[in-house]
Amino acid sequence: MREPDSLDVTEDITRFYQPEMARVVAKQRLTEMMIMLRLQLHSGELLEHEPGQFLQISLPGYGEAPISLCSSPTQVETFELCVAAVGNLSEAMHDLRPGDFIGIRGPYGQGFPLQSMRGRDVLCVAGGIGLAPLRSLINYVADRRSEFGRMILVYGARIPREQLFKDDLAQWDAREDFETLYTVDEADEDWTGRTGVVTIPLRDEVSVSAGETTAAVVGPPVMYRYVAAELLEKGMDEYDILFSLERRFKCGMGKCGHCQLNDLYVCQDGPVFRYTQLIGRSEAIEVWAPEDERE
Repeated sequence: MREPDSLDVTEDITRFYQPEMARVVAKQRLTEMMIMLRLQLHSGELLEHEPGQFLQISLPGYGEAPISLCSSPTQVETFELCVAAVGNLSEAMHDLRPGDFIGIRGPYGQGFPLQSMRGRDVLCVAGGIGLAPLRSLINYVADRRSEFGRMILVYGARIPREQLFKDDLAQWDAREDFETLYTVDEADEDWTGRTGVVTIPLRDEVSVSAGETTAAVVGPPVMYRYVAAELLEKGMDEYDILFSLERRFKCGMGKCGHCQLNDLYVCQDGPVFRYTQLIGRSEAIEVWAPEDERE
């Protein structure tokens, strides 16, 4: 039996009830609907998060919402959030400027199990805005490159103009120690890369050493069962497949029950889970059977 890692332990979050202020240091538009905010704690303290964790963000008059961190903890002085304009709070955040302040609680949740991933190959599979929380892990691996084996990134966006972090994509693609495969569901007249859903390059172009690889998967829920199918077909163990479930968060502390999956609270027991923790929980992810039709 394998030793437990950080995914099996719920953090003590009692010191995160009171929001603290964070100042907007920089703002960058990523797409028509997405911005990235670089923030710094007003107290001068360091956030000290783990890749895969999230914050509860608040603005007076607009409420509070959970947002995943998209920066690596190796970026110590500041931290970054990718914000989609999908509601009153997030739209108000799009109007923020450098020098403005927001409230934060956290970081919350169980991130990616870095300790058990060290020395192994890392395969990141991102769909759409799922690249945002994975960016934290990818840049952590980049900054501590000698601690990991191969770094493979498979990223799919719906259309070219919805690709996130285009500067990062170019930098990762240029690295000799990264293996990158980018695709879009629908090409435009300027797109010259791969076309098709993310499972196509994953199936046709990625080879893995199954017993030496950890896969981290973040994207729309509909893609999870198909990605799981491809990874299992490649011989990967269910224990070595990680999914991030950003599911109906609200309070961030396991009190409101909005994110509950039977005996699990996604905000505390996750959002990162091993596939073995989710099998049999149909609300989380469907289990693939060999006779199922795949993309």
